[in-house]
Amino acid sequence: MTLDGMLVDDTVQIAQDHGLFDDFPKFMRPDHDSETTVAEWHGRQQSNWHMPEAYKRMDIAAHVLGLCNNQAELQRCGAELLLYQERDLFDLLRYLTYLVAVMQDNRIIWGVGRGSSVASYVLYKLGVHRIDSMYYDLDPQEFLR
Repeated sequence: MTLDGMLVDDTVQIAQDHGLFDDFPKFMRPDHDSETTVAEWHGRQQSNWHMPEAYKRMDIAAHVLGLCNNQAELQRCGAELLLYQERDLFDLLRYLTYLVAVMQDNRIIWGVGRGSSVASYVLYKLGVHRIDSMYYDLDPQEFLR
């Protein structure tokens, strides 16, 4: 393949020569030596969410339950929050709350929702998607399995 008269036969080597992989986690680099597993890398990344301290300290369960309008919503959100807590995903919920606030503040439009995430009523209440999973009787286990 020719680009501007230059023969490119080893794009990985060229990328390495120009330092394009320097900021990649080791397991994503083409020459990785398996020092860091995917699970280890994800664990480190998830322990360092880049968001304001107010969101990091937020009582996310109280926040979500405060968004509920009736007993049925409280029951559904309470049950889902237990599932999120079992999976140690409260930091993710805090980050999504921050992300939605930033998008709303900056008038950024995002999709109505897709895939299994629409089964989560908690994500609906946080504004991550616009599909009322209680109305459509979607099982939250579809999302959190």
